Amino acid sequence: MSGHGGREVFEYALLRVVPRVERGECFNAGVVVYCRARSFVSARTHLDETKLRALDPAADVTGVRAALRAVEYVCCGGDIAGQAAVDDVGRRFRWLIAPRSTVVQPGPVHTGLTADPAVEVERLLTLLVR
Repeated sequence: MSGHGGREVFEYALLRVVPRVERGECFNAGVVVYCRARSFVSARTHLDETKLRALDPAADVTGVRAALRAVEYVCCGGDIAGQAAVDDVGRRFRWLIAPRSTVVQPGPVHTGLTADPAVEVERLLTLLVR
């Protein structure tokens, strides 16, 4: 059952890299999109190493990349998702957007309407991250 002319409500949150939590400086490095009506959750990431090194020349680039990749894996589900593999897509999204004080942090949740959540992930990555 479709909501608004073939479009469904979706939620998204940006993934921010905060290289030095005590300084509070951050930049966008990914997006997580969830559409309950389609049982869809997906994340796409893009790490700008130049920005990361500008904010923290000693940043652990490999560690930040691994943290971003882990978000994508949780969205995929299955064995690659680790403990989250057994959770439904809604629980995986809620877990991913829970506040944390690590180098990769979720931003606030926003909503919108989309006919294709997979297209929305790419659109938001291009618009807000790249």
